[in-house]
Amino acid sequence: MQAKHQALLCAAYALDKKAFNVRLLDVGGQSSLTDFLLIASGGSDRQVQAIAEAIELGMKKEHNVLPLAVEGKQEGRWVLLDYGDVMVHVFQQPVRQYYDLEGLWPDAPEVPVEEIEEA
Repeated sequence: MQAKHQALLCAAYALDKKAFNVRLLDVGGQSSLTDFLLIASGGSDRQVQAIAEAIELGMKKEHNVLPLAVEGKQEGRWVLLDYGDVMVHVFQQPVRQYYDLEGLWPDAPEVPVEEIEEA
């Protein structure tokens, strides 16, 4: 599966669980770690966990894709799902503002939300 398609699917699963402020950044030309960063927010630890769970289960059941690593799911403040070419970060909003991952990639092209909704 192509990295962009995988990233769009992850974003769609996040949106299905009412994630807000969803941004998909194409960092492939700027990072040797991953091609896409998906950053999304949830309003509580439960919502952050539900968003991460929806992504993980959707990718596993519908596309047979498992994350290489999962971090932070117990706490629900910041969950990282590492799919290699796609890294998914689901935050509670205050934690997201504090770490400001988008600020680390100011020149990264953003995939338009319309493409996410079509996935």
